[in-house]
Amino acid sequence: MTKQRVLSGVQPTGNLHLGNYLGAIRNWVAGQSQYDNFFCVVDLHAITVPHNPATLAADTYTIAALYLACGIDLQYSTIFVQSHVSAHSELAWLLNCITPLNWLQDMIQFKEKALKQGQNVSAGLLDYPVLMAADILLYDADKVPVGEDQKQHIELTRDIVDRLNHQFGKPNQPVLKSPAPLILAEGARVMSLTDGTKKMSKSDPSDMSRINLLDPPDLIQTKIKKCKTDPVRGLVFDDPERPECNNLLTLYTLLSGKSKQDVAIECVEMGWGQFKPLLMDAAIAHLKPIQDKYQSIMDDKGYLESVLRDGREKAEDIANQTLRRVKGALGYSLPL
Repeated sequence: MTKQRVLSGVQPTGNLHLGNYLGAIRNWVAGQSQYDNFFCVVDLHAITVPHNPATLAADTYTIAALYLACGIDLQYSTIFVQSHVSAHSELAWLLNCITPLNWLQDMIQFKEKALKQGQNVSAGLLDYPVLMAADILLYDADKVPVGEDQKQHIELTRDIVDRLNHQFGKPNQPVLKSPAPLILAEGARVMSLTDGTKKMSKSDPSDMSRINLLDPPDLIQTKIKKCKTDPVRGLVFDDPERPECNNLLTLYTLLSGKSKQDVAIECVEMGWGQFKPLLMDAAIAHLKPIQDKYQSIMDDKGYLESVLRDGREKAEDIANQTLRRVKGALGYSLPL
């Protein structure tokens, strides 16, 4: 029986943090043997907001190496760089031409980011969901692992598929496959260290708001020492009046490997002075093997380049077949 295909990716905008890892990549690793996986570094998406061209290439290699360091297994998964497969840009243009403008203007993430960027909003930011749709559809993905905040993008992708298939497909012969979101709840919302009501994010201007996967132990200790807490003694989960408490206990649960029930019992009478060293130790211990493996991969650039070259070749083969199918349906003359 053929495995279902999964497609996902992360932008190369700086280091990955615990939110990326616990909310996404760790779940990719845990379920990867069940699927035929394609994990890309989505560097085309990275320039939809102002970026630093001096670090884009290096950051791209960092993310690819962290995929491997976190446990992505090439036996089950293909790792590649989005911009290395030109079909992503070409299919995005074709999909642009059948996607109504108001669909994009209604996207919640566009509204939020546009509000922050003011006069600096690019057409690329508006168009981001169409490129995301192209990423997914090129590989005939069955499922896309996403958090709740990305679910609207999958719904848009499905709308684009329906529109294209209706206008250009034949009865019982769709041009594109409609994907489904793969929502993984546990650890899906890791919150900021400086505000327990906001998600941990690479875009937060304060590096103190997140623990990056490559942070050294002394920096992890500093960030946890200074993270926002509350004055209440006794640490409990799921109190809506104590978002930071719930977030830090959740982090400890995920990083220590203990059950929520065991952590609740262990910490119910603790103060922050007792708890923070436990969280520090758990974070440092959990990240050390990832950091060690990352360093060994980066010390062997030839290996990493071979992984991305092989990934590009496999991705191109599948993506170009899909692109040819779409262009044929739209009426283009195809090269012989």
